[in-house]
Amino acid sequence: MKLGVVRFPGSCDEVDALLACRRFGEAEILWHRDRDLHGVDVVVLPGGFSYGDYLRVGAIARFSPVMEAVTEFARAGGPVLGICNGFQVLCEAGLLPGALLPNTGLRFLCRQVEVGVANPATAFTRACARGERLSLPVKHGAGRFHASEAELDELEAAGQIALRYAAGHNPNGSARDAAGVTNAAGNVLGLMPHPEHATDPLTGSVDGGKLFESVAQHVTEGAAVPA
Repeated sequence: MKLGVVRFPGSCDEVDALLACRRFGEAEILWHRDRDLHGVDVVVLPGGFSYGDYLRVGAIARFSPVMEAVTEFARAGGPVLGICNGFQVLCEAGLLPGALLPNTGLRFLCRQVEVGVANPATAFTRACARGERLSLPVKHGAGRFHASEAELDELEAAGQIALRYAAGHNPNGSARDAAGVTNAAGNVLGLMPHPEHATDPLTGSVDGGKLFESVAQHVTEGAAVPA
């Protein structure tokens, strides 16, 4: 399995994401101005402050040349993981539903939280059990997932809220405690917690590795990965 981690101007977690990816396969950095994905099997959009979060979080990065290729890749079934700022970019690009708004406390937060696996049948959760709890860190100022009530009902019915903050662990006021949301096909996942910071025992949790292990299984079994 080969993973590509996109580097935007203002990314700050791409190296940690790269190192986490290399625990599960080959990995390389993809430059934001390059439309070539270099034959990767999985694309990761890392955390950070792409383009300084000017205008609106993720709003400028979605116009990067690489996002044209990422969009084609995702619509062809390729696995795409958006972490924190990457989640924001995917929403702005229309690859995921909803939007990420400022935290209800209107302050940047950094803490360890627990999330539960609500749907273990996606490309990034298949190595998990339904209801399994994962300990992951969060660090963001605009992580409140928002969608209309009607859209939230549809997302829940379709299993697109793949990860939920455990009771008492919702740090930002996300609707329906949504911590991670997928597209309808389940091959694109955006989440605010950082799994790449939870793959080494020295961090106190290796639970984030379950997401990378899941997509490794997905790719190895040849599930809808474009050539």
